[in-house]
Amino acid sequence: MHLAAIAPHIKLSLQASDNAESAVFGRGVAQLCRGVRETGSLNKAAKNMGMAYSKAWRIVKNTEEAFGVLLLERNGAHGSTLTADGERILDLYDKLQRDAARYAAQRLVELSSEYEE
Repeated sequence: MHLAAIAPHIKLSLQASDNAESAVFGRGVAQLCRGVRETGSLNKAAKNMGMAYSKAWRIVKNTEEAFGVLLLERNGAHGSTLTADGERILDLYDKLQRDAARYAAQRLVELSSEYEE
């Protein structure tokens, strides 16, 4: 195998610091939050992901409880919007994900050079 054909794949998640067993804010929750921001609806965001609304609701609710913040403002029949906390956490997650991916790609190049002939 040629080392140049290898690329890192980072799966980042954020977790409540006081509870190692708590729900996490990871790729799925981030995708739901982005979907709500784009569509104005958790139901539409879930459907776009091929997920049942009840599952999306449960994931968001569990994450909100674990973090002690509201991610979404529910407006009944008018849909949902991200709260300021939801926007902040999503922004932090996205920045950390980009930074981690950039670091991992750079570090892989550095480490791979040790194995080149």
